[in-house]
Amino acid sequence: METAIASVSQAAAFAGVKTRPLSSNFTAGSVSALGFSSRGNKSPAFFALRGRVSAARASVSVEEKIETKTAVIRIGTRGSPLALAQAYETRAKLIETHPDLAEEGAIQIVIIKTTGDKILSQPLADIGGKGLFTKEIDEALINSEIDIAVHSMKDVPTYLPEKTILPCNLPREDVRDAFICLTAASVAELPAGSIVGTASLRRKSQLLNRYPNLSVLENFRGNVQTRLRKLNEGVVQATLLALAGLKRLNMIETVTSVLSIDDMLPAVAQGAIGIACRRDDEKMVKYLASLNHEDTRLAISCERAFLEKLEGSCRTPIAGYARRDADGNCIFKALIASPDGTEVLETYREGPYVYEDMMKMGVDAGEELLTRAGPGFFNR
Repeated sequence: METAIASVSQAAAFAGVKTRPLSSNFTAGSVSALGFSSRGNKSPAFFALRGRVSAARASVSVEEKIETKTAVIRIGTRGSPLALAQAYETRAKLIETHPDLAEEGAIQIVIIKTTGDKILSQPLADIGGKGLFTKEIDEALINSEIDIAVHSMKDVPTYLPEKTILPCNLPREDVRDAFICLTAASVAELPAGSIVGTASLRRKSQLLNRYPNLSVLENFRGNVQTRLRKLNEGVVQATLLALAGLKRLNMIETVTSVLSIDDMLPAVAQGAIGIACRRDDEKMVKYLASLNHEDTRLAISCERAFLEKLEGSCRTPIAGYARRDADGNCIFKALIASPDGTEVLETYREGPYVYEDMMKMGVDAGEELLTRAGPGFFNR
């Protein structure tokens, strides 16, 4: 496991990360700065997008620093710009709620490289397994190398490792997907044969179901900046990204258009941040309880109950979204799809916005779709 400690310097731009080893047994990782290569001949649209991205930086920077005191809280996170933005959002909320944590060095950010970060040459569906972006962070938590772990909830398996709990979800961001393209204003305007880059089978299947004349480049992986660079280089004609991540990175200006929930149902737990701690760490449990956003926690619980019933993973095109409507009820929409997009099965539930009822809705929806799909559905 590669681990490094970073401390914070508040700045107007995210200039990059320098790290130092946590101990002699660890290798420090690094996080690349935002921005794109300027090599090659590019169109005016390329430079316009590049300018917008260069101007839209994450609002923190991380620099090497010798710690002057023992940290009260060590936050474990992946090292991508988005993961760091989420870790610093967590840090800011902790300080806002507990002003004593504002003291320099009270909170450390510990960067941990995960399996999903190390293997970039294969599609996630081919790597298989669960916890590709969480396993090493969970191990560090269990081994008391960190005190809390900040995750994108869509990356968290439906089971949690022994000795850990996930008592906190921060308020959910926009769950929709963003369409990004240099030449077309919407997916519908893409010419036949256009290549759309996405590593998500959920996005691929829903896209091909609506637009079978398009092509999908599946192994379109890397952080947000890497994928936008590939788009600018002409590897693909368009890409789809989670709007929540672009907002957290202050990169909303890169968005061409936003897909509606009806056009692209989001991944289970998309837009939500989850924070885990050790089950027996009462101090951290109390800290995290003060940050929890209950409406988000209930919605995520409903969606994850659905996912667990389906035994879903990155190999299976599954989508689900629970929300509170104007009357205070829970509306839950879900679907499963064949990987090639030729078949999509949808379902819908409505009921009280109460934990027990919402869990039952998720499980019931999963059972219905399993029955309707029959064996071998995800292998088509």
